[in-house]
Amino acid sequence: MRPTIKFSAVYLVVFMLVLAVIPAFAAPPKKTVNQGKDTIVKTAEKYLKTPYRFGGDTPRGFDCSGFVKYVYEQHGIKLPRTADVQYQRGKKVERTNLKAGDLVFFTTYAPGASHVGIYYGNGKFIHAATSRGVMISRLDEDYWKPRYLGARRI
Repeated sequence: MRPTIKFSAVYLVVFMLVLAVIPAFAAPPKKTVNQGKDTIVKTAEKYLKTPYRFGGDTPRGFDCSGFVKYVYEQHGIKLPRTADVQYQRGKKVERTNLKAGDLVFFTTYAPGASHVGIYYGNGKFIHAATSRGVMISRLDEDYWKPRYLGARRI
């Protein structure tokens, strides 16, 4: 009769282990970008003044799309490598509805999306510029305003 008590204790231990393991098999939570200065934009700010490097996608040097891809990856979000393909992702956002963390796209050296940055708020965006590396610019600057193409929310 004593083995029954041991057997019950074993069942209890197994049951506790199963309860501890079940969450590991549950569906992973959906990844979303919590938009705001405390998240994507705050991460982007860490790389201000990082030099521009064509094809760069590390803190040693970024190009525009490499910068955006790197920042989003720090939050577990995978994006394509180039601005034109990034422009095809996410949900279209009207300029009047931009939120910090949205991606803003421009037509610069080639038709379509050829430059990308992260909306900073208050009409500003953070991006890797060929002339000065990672910096903050205004959407209404003489250079950027006529080149604005659109925005996406990831």
